[in-house]
Amino acid sequence: MNSPNEIQLTVVLAVGDSYSVIRRIIHFLLKQSIRDQMELIIVTPSSEELDSDGDVLARFGNCRVVETGAPVSIGNANAAGIRQATAGVVVMAEDHAFPEENWASALLEAHQSPWAAVGPQVRNGNPGSLVSWADFMIGYGPWMAGTEAGDVDFLPGHNTSYKRDILLEYGDDLEAMMEAETVLHWDLKAKGHQIRLDQSAMIRHWNFSRLSPWLTAMLHSGRVFAGSRMREERWSMLQRFLYVVASPLIPVVRFTRLSRKLPLTGKSKGGRFLLALMMALGLVFDGLGQMLGYAFGTGNAKARLVRLEYNRGRYLNKADRIRWQLLDDSS
Repeated sequence: MNSPNEIQLTVVLAVGDSYSVIRRIIHFLLKQSIRDQMELIIVTPSSEELDSDGDVLARFGNCRVVETGAPVSIGNANAAGIRQATAGVVVMAEDHAFPEENWASALLEAHQSPWAAVGPQVRNGNPGSLVSWADFMIGYGPWMAGTEAGDVDFLPGHNTSYKRDILLEYGDDLEAMMEAETVLHWDLKAKGHQIRLDQSAMIRHWNFSRLSPWLTAMLHSGRVFAGSRMREERWSMLQRFLYVVASPLIPVVRFTRLSRKLPLTGKSKGGRFLLALMMALGLVFDGLGQMLGYAFGTGNAKARLVRLEYNRGRYLNKADRIRWQLLDDSS
């Protein structure tokens, strides 16, 4: 392996307990032109159960496994990886988001300027179903391919890069800030930092393509977001009450913003209409989750959500699993 002082970019990748789940993204990471300057930190409950492939991982500039001892939320896992990173720039990765070849070098180049955070544009990695498109539009519509690059208000969570020193300034609050990265991005902006959507960095993201897991994820992610926002901004009881009362408007506001992106999907008018209906359904579940979060906090939503975030292949429909050769997964 190269000397750690040559490392320019740390990739933090959280995984449950199976190396097979991250084998595909590691393949894409190894295709990066600067892989010898990249450090991969795999965060997992147990390195022994992970059973990783040391020969493959040795092809990175550096690779380490960080054990948490128990399954933890994505926010906690990413924070653990950030604290162990040696590079000045750290980027979050997922087992179901696959970077294109110039992704790493584009992020590093952008960080030569004083951006606190830089995020990629996103393509739908499994565009064959209405559910997948609805999940993609709600989760990544603001940053989909074709969106204008530049200074933005927030970036795609779980897939954004940061200057590590800026994140470490959060100290003991880092885990909480990584739970809902939109809240983190708003806080960075409030502190005078700038964040950038970069057109040269691109990932392809697998989205839920089965209805029930997707709606469940929308509910819990909405609750985690609202609970995290309320806690970090130290809302008063009056603020919480007002947002609970106004929560039925959340799906309307979000749908109005996201619907402007519908022409970028390339679908016909009829296809866009059906997609809009599916998006509306998902946003209703998100709004319900936010209402619960503002009223009662995150509760056990983080624990329930983490089971849906790891190993996305389990939540693809049969057509997607055939296409991506996932039918023989033990999971």
